[in-house]
Amino acid sequence: MSVGNVSGWSGRIVRVLLPALVIGLAALAASGCGGSSDSNSASSEAQKQIEHGAEEAKKGINEAKKEVNKGFKEAEKAAKQGVENGKGTATKTIEKAKEEAQKGIEKGKAEAEKGINEAEKQAQKYGY
Repeated sequence: MSVGNVSGWSGRIVRVLLPALVIGLAALAASGCGGSSDSNSASSEAQKQIEHGAEEAKKGINEAKKEVNKGFKEAEKAAKQGVENGKGTATKTIEKAKEEAQKGIEKGKAEAEKGINEAEKQAQKYGY
């Protein structure tokens, strides 16, 4: 699996930690390839390389933590925005339903008045 195929916050962690790991391994390999006959110098250089690799790994981990926190904050913000959008949509839907109900009531009243008027005409016609 390539680093480009990894998604989400785990992908961010991999993209940050992978270079740190490579640097650490390169430092470890370089410490054995010095060709120096002085073992103390080689050990000292190896120790420096290992410490440098460890520092880079710590930086990578800290950066990954920041990215994860950033991702959580973005997710929280998106969730809040979704709720707000949902509220707005619900409010609009309720208002539209009220308008439609009012139109129905007005139409019903008009039909009822028409029916009453027609009934009164029929009653007068037949002498009631």
